[in-house]
Amino acid sequence: MEPAPTTAPQHGGGQPPLHQKGAETQPFGTLEPLPIGLGYDTRRYACQRLNHVLADTQILYALYKKLHWLMRGATFYSLHLMLDEHAGKQLAIVDALAERVQSLGGVAAADPRHVAELTSIPRPPDGVEKVRVMLSRLLDAHKRILIDALDAAARISAEGDEGSNDLLISEVVRTGETQVWFLAQHLVDTPLVRG
Repeated sequence: MEPAPTTAPQHGGGQPPLHQKGAETQPFGTLEPLPIGLGYDTRRYACQRLNHVLADTQILYALYKKLHWLMRGATFYSLHLMLDEHAGKQLAIVDALAERVQSLGGVAAADPRHVAELTSIPRPPDGVEKVRVMLSRLLDAHKRILIDALDAAARISAEGDEGSNDLLISEVVRTGETQVWFLAQHLVDTPLVRG
């Protein structure tokens, strides 16, 4: 058995230094110089567009989680599971978008209050709506993101940033289109088969 130390640690008795304050080291909207083969204007434009898609995707993720919790009715179980699965995929996209902004030298929109300022997705009511209305909200949010992501991908590609273009098309658009397909099928009126 080793003897206990006879002197106190040098950093203040093991207590973390709380309540620290300081100036921002990189303000939102600015770029760090990174040698990645893309010019400043290209990186700046890509960060602006990616942050808008990022903000909307964070809101879509939160909307999925909210509706996952609030589902009702005969299709509760299947919708509850599907919405949670979709939320997980949107969270992975949030992470990929934020990492791309950072890899371009930008600052990813991360604070929920800042995200709320940037998003174009309307805020739903705080309470519960009919299932069809809640699913329609998800479809509308997806549509907004898909329109913006397709436009951003084309313009960013024209600027020479194929990495951001690939992320937008392969992750945001393809995942969004598949999720729209699944959601839309829950709004199709089909007669019940009775035997």
